[in-house]
Amino acid sequence: MELKAARRGQRLIVRMNGELDHHSAEQIRRSLDAMLKDLSIRELQLDMRDVSFMDSAGLGVVLGRYRTLSARGGKLIVSGVRGGIDRIFRMSGLYKLVERG
Repeated sequence: MELKAARRGQRLIVRMNGELDHHSAEQIRRSLDAMLKDLSIRELQLDMRDVSFMDSAGLGVVLGRYRTLSARGGKLIVSGVRGGIDRIFRMSGLYKLVERG
């Protein structure tokens, strides 16, 4: 899994490329948490157009970052979600918590 981040004001946009699964989840979690130590970030947009696979560990990464941002009054946005990942988000109810962009 590869991450590319860009800052736009209070929004951090992270483009994800690869598989977000139990093999990569801890590394991605640490990377995102390091980026979110900047408390001026109020919005995190995860651009998932290049994510080829996600399992429950990946879902946990997304949910955990939602909780982090929610605690500081911010929001999590997901974009480019497709196929099986979209199905996972729908079945889990994650779309009720995060914004689609």
